[in-house]
Amino acid sequence: MTTRIKHLYIHVPFCKAICYYCDFARRIYDEKLADKWLERLEKEISDSCHEQYETIYIGGGTPSCLSPEQSEKLLSLIYPYASEVKEYTIEANPESLDSDKILLYKQYGINRISLGVQSCYDELLKSLNRKHDFKTVEDKISLLRNHGLDNISVDLMYSLPGQNMDILKDTLNRLINLDLPHLSLYSLTIEENSVFGKKGIKALDEDMEADMYELIDETLRAHGYIHYEVSNYAKAGYQSKHNLGYWNYDDFLGLSAGASGKIGNNRYTNTRDLQRYINSDDIREEDLYLSRKDQMFENVMMSLRTIYGLDLRDFEKRYGISIQETYPRALKNRNLMIRNDRLICTNLEILNSVLLDFMD
Repeated sequence: MTTRIKHLYIHVPFCKAICYYCDFARRIYDEKLADKWLERLEKEISDSCHEQYETIYIGGGTPSCLSPEQSEKLLSLIYPYASEVKEYTIEANPESLDSDKILLYKQYGINRISLGVQSCYDELLKSLNRKHDFKTVEDKISLLRNHGLDNISVDLMYSLPGQNMDILKDTLNRLINLDLPHLSLYSLTIEENSVFGKKGIKALDEDMEADMYELIDETLRAHGYIHYEVSNYAKAGYQSKHNLGYWNYDDFLGLSAGASGKIGNNRYTNTRDLQRYINSDDIREEDLYLSRKDQMFENVMMSLRTIYGLDLRDFEKRYGISIQETYPRALKNRNLMIRNDRLICTNLEILNSVLLDFMD
């Protein structure tokens, strides 16, 4: 089923410092290299963008590490495709965000900020090689609000080495006191090519991680947050429209080095090699054909991550077969229910085990 592409993602592959847990496509910021990257991105945007997008997400890396001139160049390249945008997000780190950049973001229509915080404890931030402290976080959230940018999401990590339940509880209370509309919480995953991975650093054990997840869930729900996706909590009306596009299995366009996209039965990833991205017309690292069976499973897998679940009528319209005919055995799982023509996982904490039944 061919539909209009409503979602655009652009990856900024630069950071001022490399976090020890990170294995994303990124490198230390270099002004001249960033200028060359922008020149190549301009060509990719011209070749690939042909419509207006409902959501735009600029991620990284650290988009806010770009100079003011580079930031304006990037936003001006996207501007012709943003006249109908409903949610326009940019990621930022507290130490590289200032009034001038906030005003520039607003000028070009950005209405949502995703702030990389990770911890409220300065010692833990240092152990992650983060370059801000929590006082800076508080100051920048106030600055954003003073400029009328209230739709703020914060990323937080748990299961960190040196973290315990008391630290996590205090961290949650500090964030709750900031009255943020959206929180994304991720357990530490040790990636092989990250600094942590190369040093043999370990996350906390699985039992502690599960206890932390339960504490997060209970605490945030008690303070009015909706646990609308496995790792995401929001006040009513502040669920991420862009990320819901991924979880609804919508098509999306991903641009720049390291970016991924999905269009119809094709899923692709651009090269992480920045020099290859800049200098070559061949920028695809992976170009994967998705069979009908692949698409059906991915659709289920993504949709069950949210409390809204899988739209059964949409599934049948897409694939010409009902969910009941496709996965009769999997639907017997007691953690699944059908309500208002949607298939819902009633316990997101064990979603991975539920999805195993759909893989057979």
